[in-house]
Amino acid sequence: MFDEIKDKIDELLGLKSRVDPTESPSTLTIKDIIAPSYIEEEQNYLKFGEKLCRSFFVFSYPHYLTSGWLSPVVNLDAQLDVSFFIHPVDTGETLKRLRKKLTEVQAQMTENQEKGLVRDPVLETAYKDLEELRDRLQSAEERMFKLGLYITIYGDNEDDLADIENNLRSILEAKVVYIKPSLFQQKEGFISTSPYGLDKLKTHTRMNTKPLSSIFPFISSDLSSNEGILYGINMHNRSLVLFDRFSLENPNQVVFGTSGSGKSYLVKLQTIRSLMAGTDVIIIDPENEYKTLAEEVGGKFYNISIGSESHINPLDIPPPGENERTGDAIRTNVINLVGLLRIMLGDLTNEEDAMIDQALRETYAARDITPESDPATWEEKVPLLSDLEQVLESMKGTKSLLVRLRRFTRGAYAEFFNQYTNVTTDNNLTVFGIRDLEDDLRPMAMFIIMRFIWKVITGSTKRRVLVVDEAWWMMQNEDGASFLFGLVKRSRKYGMGVTTITQDVADFMKSEYGQPIITNSALKFLLKQSPAVINTVQDTFNLTDQEKHVLLEGEVGEGIFFAGKKHVSIKILASYAEDQIITSSPEEVRKIKEEKRRRENEF
Repeated sequence: MFDEIKDKIDELLGLKSRVDPTESPSTLTIKDIIAPSYIEEEQNYLKFGEKLCRSFFVFSYPHYLTSGWLSPVVNLDAQLDVSFFIHPVDTGETLKRLRKKLTEVQAQMTENQEKGLVRDPVLETAYKDLEELRDRLQSAEERMFKLGLYITIYGDNEDDLADIENNLRSILEAKVVYIKPSLFQQKEGFISTSPYGLDKLKTHTRMNTKPLSSIFPFISSDLSSNEGILYGINMHNRSLVLFDRFSLENPNQVVFGTSGSGKSYLVKLQTIRSLMAGTDVIIIDPENEYKTLAEEVGGKFYNISIGSESHINPLDIPPPGENERTGDAIRTNVINLVGLLRIMLGDLTNEEDAMIDQALRETYAARDITPESDPATWEEKVPLLSDLEQVLESMKGTKSLLVRLRRFTRGAYAEFFNQYTNVTTDNNLTVFGIRDLEDDLRPMAMFIIMRFIWKVITGSTKRRVLVVDEAWWMMQNEDGASFLFGLVKRSRKYGMGVTTITQDVADFMKSEYGQPIITNSALKFLLKQSPAVINTVQDTFNLTDQEKHVLLEGEVGEGIFFAGKKHVSIKILASYAEDQIITSSPEEVRKIKEEKRRRENEF
């Protein structure tokens, strides 16, 4: 079939006789159906049926060419064909030309010197380059070639061609490479960029081996380094994606993907490999998905719920950071607590907001936590919510606040909110599971846990990763989103990277802090996306249509990985041992548990 199509196009282009004596003139064949109905040749384009194309040739190159300079053209988001023809040139002939040119340049330099003219750096540079090239040719380090580089673009109309041509010119001219359309030779240009292997334009530039090698366009982003962890396989060239997130300007990461796209699987895999590299990991787990992982690697799992024995005091106060004044640390802590209490107590009026602020300061002052006190003693004196309640009782106009607060100090939630902290993060892996909390308590619990983690990281600086799964719970409330953004923005100073995971980019971006969190995350993982949000994802991350297709049609565990300015298509792969620990597939989990029970029974 392909031979028949080729024959038909050959006929239309005049490469083969149109008459086939074995066919009747009235016979309709597959060639007539698939091939263009006609070809129209204009001075600066060809028209194939309803499709237009325009061919160009490169006629000028800069003095120096960098590796992969043609790659942006190949990756241009447009339909185009690129071909280059490389014709070897006899070295002996080239050396003769070089000797002649060297003589001319040297004579010109001597003449200028005799006339007393100022040195001409252009002539001197040319003489030096010619000498160097002659030496390399004589030692067989280099060879000379004639290069013909041709490009054909396609569009639905002349405006499309003009737009693509402008983009093409801007890309090449930025690299001091210039092109011209093959006027009145569009047919020859099209044939030269078609898979015939025919150089019909014969527009050549002499080039030696070194700059010629830079024309190779297929330079994929390489994210392999000597340090870091294995993230997956580069789907473009099958190389390993090895990277150290702490080598970037910030070690934060966002992960977006639909339910079942492999988000948790990816983060669990990163967790195992980060632990092996000596990085501590703390996870906020809304669905208790990481409990098995914690048990398998000897980590600590805290089940945070109303009836749990694990408690975190909402009024815990972190010590001042490096170069931070004691008063500023107290002030920042109070501001964050006011945000937490807005979530707990519901909307506050401006007056109630001021009352809460004053009451918190007095509560800490009553425990001798003041700008004048020693921060080293604060941990022993931290108050409870019941202490805040007592201070509010002594103030006027706080009746409504007290009614709402007592639900957390005396009511059903008191066992969770009105307790001293008894959890630690002295394990390499610490997981806070909040699945058993009511939905309306989850944003509060996540806020309290993150405040506790902030206290931990400001107390001791080391490599840590904080994973906030289902971050949209925090993004539902402005105060929660603001605190999460503050954590993402400031954690780098204390050696911690924050991994933010969510399945709905649209909901995430509704918050005014959504885009800033993405901007302040140097690493980004995009896994399979739903058609309903793909346009939002494309606009947010400036994806090409091809990358958009990867996110719509990719398999589970496939996506796009951004590390700083580089990004690659990636496939997440785990070893058998890792997969047995991190899989979330109900069927796989059931088989693993059955196998485990069988082995236990054998012994």
